[in-house]
Amino acid sequence: MDAVRIGTLGSARISDAALIAAAGRVPEVSVAAVGARDRARAEAFALRHGIATAYGSYDELLADPDIDAIYNPLPNSLHAPWTLKAITAGKHVLCEKPFASNEAAAKLVADAADSSGLVVMEAMHNRYHPLVQRLAEVVPTLGPVRRIQCWTSFVIADPADIRYDYALGGGAVMDGGCYALDTMRMLAGDPEVIGAVADTTADGLVDVALAARLTFPGGAAGWFESAFTKDGEFRADIHLDCANGTAWLRNFILPHDGELRVTREGAGEQVDDSWRTEPVLTSWAWQLRAFAAAIRTGAPVRTPAAQAVTNMRLIDDTYRAAGLPPR
Repeated sequence: MDAVRIGTLGSARISDAALIAAAGRVPEVSVAAVGARDRARAEAFALRHGIATAYGSYDELLADPDIDAIYNPLPNSLHAPWTLKAITAGKHVLCEKPFASNEAAAKLVADAADSSGLVVMEAMHNRYHPLVQRLAEVVPTLGPVRRIQCWTSFVIADPADIRYDYALGGGAVMDGGCYALDTMRMLAGDPEVIGAVADTTADGLVDVALAARLTFPGGAAGWFESAFTKDGEFRADIHLDCANGTAWLRNFILPHDGELRVTREGAGEQVDDSWRTEPVLTSWAWQLRAFAAAIRTGAPVRTPAAQAVTNMRLIDDTYRAAGLPPR
């Protein structure tokens, strides 16, 4: 079976790890083209990464009949518009998180995906890694979840970074909180947002830091905090307190660098390494494998468009609870 030929929209930094390096470990895919708003930028990106074809616009890339699928790492506000255009062009889509600017935009994309029969997948890459899958297996063995706490902190030193820009869909919840909500949902079901507080940029629109309280089906309490810092360290931790033990996953966003610690009633804390596999792949490579399998064989995916709609609804609810407008 031929490899899935992927074209990437733009030359975003995340493409290096999430697509180019990952594709180097996944023979089922081939990064065959890049399209950018400037042909020189596209050609430079193609030369740097050994990509055969460069286009001077996104539309030219979508019109290429030899491209099977599109990777969309554009700014958040452009995720929905260009994913919709890719669907219209008959391309499968791997869209970076968050899936859209808000719930309404996400639903438009999900409806288009559903009627197209194409694979349209949100790039919550951590969900495809064996360590996060192992966490999902362990938690039910610890009894009902009573409390979930989650922290994300991203270092963004440049005040001009697009993640501080409301018009481009910026915000700490959009960038890191989307992972927190998605992972908490995987473990305890879809929550209700019951309160939030935020620290914002000077215009009062973009959350530099936001903390939210949640309640889950079955009565579990939840809390997450997502922040941008201009120095400090990256953090992505999740802790669960269950009826018969606890689980703590350090670095749930980049689980290939993570660690799972489990405490069971009557026993001490232990590091769970049972998830380790060969070959050792990043979460992005596992994700790309799943995307290719869905296209080639119809295999199900863990992060379909419909699930992304719910995540965007919760992001919108979080912003409203903090007194901020959805993106």
